[in-house]
Amino acid sequence: MAHLSLSSSLIFRIYALLLLINVSLAKTLQRDVKALNEVKGKVGWRVMFTWVGDDPCGDGFLPPWSGVTCSTVGNYRVVVKLEVYAMSIAGTFPTAVTRLLDLTVLDLHNNKLTGPIPPQIGRLKHLKSLNLRWNKLQHVLPPEIGGLKSLTSLYLSFNNFKGEIPRELANLKELEYLHLQDNHFTGRIPAELGKLQKLRHLDAGSNHLVGNIRDLISIEGCFPALRNLFLNNNYFTGGIPNKLANLTNLEILYLSYNNMTETIPSALANLPRLIYLHLDHNLFSGGIPDPFYKHPNLKNMYVEGNAFKTDVKAIGVHKVLQLSDTDFLV
Repeated sequence: MAHLSLSSSLIFRIYALLLLINVSLAKTLQRDVKALNEVKGKVGWRVMFTWVGDDPCGDGFLPPWSGVTCSTVGNYRVVVKLEVYAMSIAGTFPTAVTRLLDLTVLDLHNNKLTGPIPPQIGRLKHLKSLNLRWNKLQHVLPPEIGGLKSLTSLYLSFNNFKGEIPRELANLKELEYLHLQDNHFTGRIPAELGKLQKLRHLDAGSNHLVGNIRDLISIEGCFPALRNLFLNNNYFTGGIPNKLANLTNLEILYLSYNNMTETIPSALANLPRLIYLHLDHNLFSGGIPDPFYKHPNLKNMYVEGNAFKTDVKAIGVHKVLQLSDTDFLV
């Protein structure tokens, strides 16, 4: 019995050694080597101290480049993550990264990138997280983003994007987090986004969007998983429809600084998980239905800057709600 155990242990060690040798002998796919060296040549000294050597996955003597994660597939290594952020990298979006076809994470946030997102972004079919927030990117979003079918997180906030939000985003069936705030988007939010069954967080605040909530939730059974809806600091009009109460997972509803009118429907108080309700600085009138004041979970309700009756009272201790997109990064 002991002899059998010893043989099993020896076989396991030999297997592990062979596996280690196989990994060490694996070469980085030339496609990825060329792509990242092209990026290295473009961004220059910003990464030269951490991107040493010619092989981004390391060559046995030199370690992998900082922010580069590789994985072995067969006899080759491929780049699966590129996370180069807060390095003040300037210039246009490095199109060469779209040739890293095995990428699952692309994180270039908090740099100084300018220009558009190239349509070639649609090549990255395995991408799960795309984080470009806090740059200076411009122009309209390419519809090719809608081809990133594996995407779960899309962070485009704090840039200079303009034009309409593309309807093609509704093709991202795995999407959970969509951050579009603090840009220059115009037009209406496509109602087709309501088809995203896994979407938990939608932030389109601080843009130039128009329309009303009735249009946004017009699709039957829309936004079944939505927890946070930020539409603040836009140009939305009309009232709050009773149908909004069908979004039973909603915890944060942020409608501040719009041009919304009518009275507040009591049906909205039926949202069981509602914690933050921001109605301030609109054109709402009438009173606040009593069920809101008896809601078991509602911690803050902002009402100032409207045409409410004089006896309407806020709920909670009012400090400015400081929720940035980093609060929802998981």
